[in-house]
Amino acid sequence: MSEPVTALQGASFDGFARVREIGPLGMITLRAKAGTKGLDKAVKAALGLALPAPRRMVWEGPADAGRGIGWMGPDEFLLVLPHADLPAALAALEAGLQGSHYLAVDVSDARCVFRIEGETADQVLRKLMPVDFDRLEPGELRRSRAAQVPAAIWAGEGGFTLVAFRSVAGYVMGLLSHSAQPGSELN
Repeated sequence: MSEPVTALQGASFDGFARVREIGPLGMITLRAKAGTKGLDKAVKAALGLALPAPRRMVWEGPADAGRGIGWMGPDEFLLVLPHADLPAALAALEAGLQGSHYLAVDVSDARCVFRIEGETADQVLRKLMPVDFDRLEPGELRRSRAAQVPAAIWAGEGGFTLVAFRSVAGYVMGLLSHSAQPGSELN
């Protein structure tokens, strides 16, 4: 089995905020309606975490290597975990949801993940996303867009995590780097 490789091999930029590609992280899209028989136990077995409330991200561990689960919609969750733990997590979901209507897919290779860190990290994203950052709470997950690219973000300790499609990783890194240029702060 080959080693996973991130889209930009750990690219980073230091401006008025730090932007860096993180990973490789394991990601599973889980489609199942809330209340599906065995869903809570299957997620707990796969990640060791409980299902999140709507528009929330439950996270444990460091932002670039921990475990988390985010509410992406009424019947969709995003599970994030160390890449090496993917097979066990998928097996736990399959065992726990056997006989139920669900879909669990490894989407790790289809996503890129960035961290935007520092006291002014929100300013980098304010320029790119139609999100009210004054109301965005720690642990809240938001699906939106960065410029014209679909993205999901959540606030965590010291900054934000942004997930987008891998096919636009270079574009997203360019957007974030340009937005973080020294002298372009929003004061």
